[in-house]
Amino acid sequence: MSTATELGRTWRRARPTCPGSWHTPLVIGHRGSSAWAPENSIEAFRRAAVDGADGVELDVLACATGEIVVFHDDDLRRLGGRHERIADLPLSDIRDTTLLDGARIPTLAEALAACGGDLLVNIELKSSRVFDATVPALVERVSETVDHAGASARVLVSSFNPLAVRAWRRWRPDVKAALLFERAGLATAWKPWTLSWLHPFAAHPHESLCDAQAIDHWHQAGYAVNTWTVDDPARLRALRDAGIDGIVTNDPGAARAALESR
Repeated sequence: MSTATELGRTWRRARPTCPGSWHTPLVIGHRGSSAWAPENSIEAFRRAAVDGADGVELDVLACATGEIVVFHDDDLRRLGGRHERIADLPLSDIRDTTLLDGARIPTLAEALAACGGDLLVNIELKSSRVFDATVPALVERVSETVDHAGASARVLVSSFNPLAVRAWRRWRPDVKAALLFERAGLATAWKPWTLSWLHPFAAHPHESLCDAQAIDHWHQAGYAVNTWTVDDPARLRALRDAGIDGIVTNDPGAARAALESR
């Protein structure tokens, strides 16, 4: 069994056992190796593996015909220069779409295949609102795709929507889940408090919320802690020294070099 596959069973680095020692966190490519290839593209996922990433983070939505596609935004404005929403397009139209950077939109099945058998995969369920009627179908389709790919041991499913995380945990208690959250206004400040209600495998706070005390607090509560999105070498090393378990980064190769440097 490869090291990456072993990590896929836990999604957690072993913590140092000797005082003063440090570990190297998991290096997770943000939408693949998005510093070097179009985000959420097959090329970005393959490049992440070449760059030495432990895994990738990707975003999923359901299109009009129900298939799960890998795309971050609700619509094509930013990346496609068009106004259509992903939820309104059938898969045939999505397959015919070329984005402004020349990339195509893959399905989740295609993305999992591109990641091979060793890369960890953090699948983020995109949801536009807390009470989102599309979540149950999204959860079911993602679950089916993960099973068909034989990837359940190396997948972690996350969302900013606590009810989406809850839906995943109820549907697939055997596949790890995480809650995403960040420091924001009153509308979202309550989200970290839902950890104790959901009790997922991992907490995924924004990097601005992470210091040694906060990370230790989440560890003591039983969570792995993976943060996002960090490219600065000094900040990467500070998070490593604070005991973070995983770091999402746009440039996995540069991040690994920084993290392995004292």
